[in-house]
Parts: sequence; structure tokens; C-alpha cells
Amino acid sequence: MIWNEKMECASRDEMTAVQSERLIQTVRQIYHTVPGYRAKMQEKGLLPGDIQSAEDLSKLPFTNKSDLRDNYPFGMFTVPMSEIVRLHASSGTTGKPTVVGYTRNDLQMWAEVVTRTLCMAGVHRNDKAVFVIRPTNLEKCLKIIEDHKNELSGNDSSYQV
Repeated sequence: MIWNEKMECASRDEMTAVQSERLIQTVRQIYHTVPGYRAKMQEKGLLPGDIQSAEDLSKLPFTNKSDLRDNYPFGMFTVPMSEIVRLHASSGTTGKPTVVGYTRNDLQMWAEVVTRTLCMAGVHRNDKAVFVIRPTNLEKCLKIIEDHKNELSGNDSSYQV
């Protein structure tokens, strides 16, 4: 099943053009709104204009977990807090928690990507799915999965049923 024909049936050149456009836009936004990332780019002698296409991705500095911790809580955000509609944070068990903020557009993009992935895997519009996220009562979760007679079951990566 194809969910988004324009994106899923694009030619290699069309895909590369979309990737390049989005990378250029993202680099500009990050450079101008995240001082820590701007400093990392400057250390490599990079300006946003140096990124012209997806082929330039390897020029960019990595962002790692210590960057998120060093800029805790919101220093890596590229939009004002008024545009953040959801926050996810780690527990911080190995140090400072890491915080990620999502805009409404981020969530819409995520829903699109997950939907396309599920369709590609053969899931259809009328299929039922049950997702188990860190269950506290495994027997109850298994009973729900059995009762719903769903076509798809999923769980987070930290808990394999």
C-alpha cells in the first residue's frame, strides 16, 4: 500500500532535491538559533552557505548526548518555547536528563513517517494495532492483545514481549 505517492514514488533525483532543501533549511535554522551548534560549525570553519546539498552532510559536526546535557534543558531548541507542544525527557539515570521538544509540525511529520513505515510493512487502514509501552502487568497486556485480535503488536525497544 502506498500512503504518500508523491514522496514514496519520487525519483532518486527528486528525493535528493527534497533532502538537500530540508538539510539547507535545517542548518540555517540551527546555526542562527543554537549558539552551541554554531560554535561547533565555526570550529570546523563552516557557515550555513557551505552546505549546498545532502552530499555536504558529512561536513557537519555530530550532535551527541553530551551536547544535549551541556545545553540542558532547552539550549538546543531552535524555536521559542511557545511553539513547543510536547516535551520528552530521559530519566537522567546516567547524568543530567536529556530533553527534546516537539512542535506541532514535528508531530505531524512523525505521524506521516510512522504511517508510511507501517503501510510499507503491509499494515492497512482497517488493521488494529496494540502498542505496549513498559507494561507493569504483562499478563493484562497479553490479554488485551489477545482480546483485541489485532493484526499488529508493538512495544518500545526497552521491553520485548
